[in-house]
Amino acid sequence: MPAHQFMLNGQPVSVESPADLPLLWVLRDVLGVTGPKYGCGVGVCGACTSHLDGEAFRPCLHPVGEVAGREVRTIEGLADATGLHPVQQAWIAEDVAQCGFCQPGQIMAAVALLRKNPQPTDADIDAAMSDNVCRCGTYVRIRSAIHRAALLLRKGASLPDR
Repeated sequence: MPAHQFMLNGQPVSVESPADLPLLWVLRDVLGVTGPKYGCGVGVCGACTSHLDGEAFRPCLHPVGEVAGREVRTIEGLADATGLHPVQQAWIAEDVAQCGFCQPGQIMAAVALLRKNPQPTDADIDAAMSDNVCRCGTYVRIRSAIHRAALLLRKGASLPDR
């Protein structure tokens, strides 16, 4: 089997697997990274949302062969030695999580949104998050958490580039 090298949460990794194996399975079953969840396997639920070179993407749709030499970031790569990512802090402050299954994907989508638009409107948030299904229906709290994280930006905080 071929070896595939890429950066995962800031660290180089090398995995041996078929090039067409979905990255989600490599992350979860080979590398033990369980933040991205399997929800649908066809890219419509958003439970596996992660970042590829800083952009939100669905690893259930991308084979591992596509990410060679690139940077993959999952929810496990957001917090650092100084603490939680501002979006994670906002999620806790707004008590977003209920069952928690979709939250890693929701948070990763929110980070990507705020990187592009640090002052989103409700409509911007709804549009950006529309493909991330929350089975518990915490959409109002998700929107509040994104606004809280955006407020940090307006007060001069910056979102880490991760």
